[in-house]
Amino acid sequence: MSILSVYAVFANADEAERIGRRVIEERLAACINILAPVRSIYRWNGRIETADEVAAILKTHHWRTDALIERIADLHSYDVPCIVAWPIEKIVGSYANWVEDTVIRDR
Repeated sequence: MSILSVYAVFANADEAERIGRRVIEERLAACINILAPVRSIYRWNGRIETADEVAAILKTHHWRTDALIERIADLHSYDVPCIVAWPIEKIVGSYANWVEDTVIRDR
């Protein structure tokens, strides 16, 4: 099994929940953990900007990762959203099975 975490940053909790629900309905992700607001500092259009945003972590099978990233980007309000993925090295077997069953087998 190859389960990945996809980290994304959203403009607010409503956007994170809206997109999270959509990708779960579409079986691109098994779940989303919407985290507390984060304070972001970044360079945009030549200026240093500061924003309160909401981070989230989604879990999916590696077969669905590209489609998940593309779908989040399509639904996202930002022109250049932060969406990154990384493999999970250690995972409880029953959780990995659930993620796989949710996004791959139950279709």
